[in-house]
Amino acid sequence: MTGSGTVRTGAGDSLALIAIGTAGGFMGGLLGLGGGVVMIPLLVAAVGFTQHEAHATSLAAVIPISAVAAVPFSIEGAVDWQLATLLAVGALVGAVLGARIMARMNAGRLRLLLAGFMVISAISLLAS
Repeated sequence: MTGSGTVRTGAGDSLALIAIGTAGGFMGGLLGLGGGVVMIPLLVAAVGFTQHEAHATSLAAVIPISAVAAVPFSIEGAVDWQLATLLAVGALVGAVLGARIMARMNAGRLRLLLAGFMVISAISLLAS
């Protein structure tokens, strides 16, 4: 990937992107996450995306991942659609604000923020 938003078309990059997508999708279906925790670090380390490109690309990929992963839960009646709708309304507002801030943030600070969030999340999960 280059700063111009043009994806490299080499076979190695394509295979790496499919593998990263598979890992993100698996974690999305299994744990309800995948973009930020799995795909962003791998897009940066394995494929050479910039921090901003990785975040933006992950956000775009999460749309179909989430939709497909939610289907089995919906079929089982495990989705509270009223609650999901309220969460989505809030998330839409938060996503616009977060994306605007992310676009203005330097890559080092963005990487630190993501890492800090993952550490705090891990500690919170272990403590509960």
